[in-house]
Amino acid sequence: MKFSDIPGHDGVKQRLRALADNDRLPHALLIHGRPGVGKMSMARALAAYIHCTDRRDGDSCGVCPACRQHQSLNHIDTHYSYPVLKINGRTTTVSDDWNEQWREFLANNPYMDFGEWLRLLENVNGQPRMYVEESADIMRKLNFTSHTGRQIVIMWLPERMGEECANKMLKLIEEPLGDAMFIMVSNDPESILPTIFSRTQRVEMLRLDDDTVTRYIETKYSMPHGDAAALAHLADGSILQADYRVSNMKRQQEFLDLFMRLMRLAYQKRVADLRVWANEVAALGREGSIDFLGYCLDQVRENFVYSLGIPGLNYMTVDETSFARNFHKFINERNVLELTSRLEQAIRDIRANGNGKIIMFDFAVRVIMLLRR
Repeated sequence: MKFSDIPGHDGVKQRLRALADNDRLPHALLIHGRPGVGKMSMARALAAYIHCTDRRDGDSCGVCPACRQHQSLNHIDTHYSYPVLKINGRTTTVSDDWNEQWREFLANNPYMDFGEWLRLLENVNGQPRMYVEESADIMRKLNFTSHTGRQIVIMWLPERMGEECANKMLKLIEEPLGDAMFIMVSNDPESILPTIFSRTQRVEMLRLDDDTVTRYIETKYSMPHGDAAALAHLADGSILQADYRVSNMKRQQEFLDLFMRLMRLAYQKRVADLRVWANEVAALGREGSIDFLGYCLDQVRENFVYSLGIPGLNYMTVDETSFARNFHKFINERNVLELTSRLEQAIRDIRANGNGKIIMFDFAVRVIMLLRR
């Protein structure tokens, strides 16, 4: 992985290069931002740049032994740490127990689709984490002599460290072994143990601009510019979301059907049917329910914007636009903020492992009242 392989983020690349070129690398670097903007790719590119023996034009060369080892995920001084699930019949679990799945994941998912990671872990409703044994395993690796002068631990989703693991990792970060460096990649930095968060140097990766995402979609999927631009806007600066929307157009239609049913049943106050609807959404699983609620957020916002009567501000499919023609008047300044707040709260509750059926039914009943405003 090289910096040049990553679309956009020129300012972040420049900052990271400067840290390495001027020998000002911190012991703990936190790269954070929303999913799908290339954070793990940036962490891998930085690690390759640090170890490269023949840097060229502000990038790793891609051909020296260190670069080739990084490309094959075999660099002797680069270690990966990531959330996993307990293996049946075992009392301890560390990242390396899932090394085969991790290699497959990195090879096929440069933008780190968490749902795909759950599928590789063979539990789409699982709650992977880093257990206390992980910190001991990292310490064991770092105790070996570095072959390149800099050992690097790339940690994906440090917010998923268990409390015991986080406390032990804190000691490693406070008292680093030799020239060891931690590069943490986080989707939710506010959930990291505060004492760890405060000891990191932080680099935020913002959303990609729509033009960058549009070019990505056009190139990867040979899609006409207009369609690619509409999808890029809906992806909201995330290539992961762009891939998701292109590859899940059928699911997007299913989400639209669920959204239309919700609004029609809520308007008609059909509470019993809304309970059935809530059970159907909950059956999508934790990640599927979260994806659907995110889709609802998009539709609420698009329908509110539709009321402004400025077509250039709307980015909806033909079917979504057809529904919005009559529905948009029910999303107005009196309810749009609370609808948005309720959807965001439902997403947080499901992420916190709440009961999906109860959460979705509670939200659906609240929609009845909100549509009448």
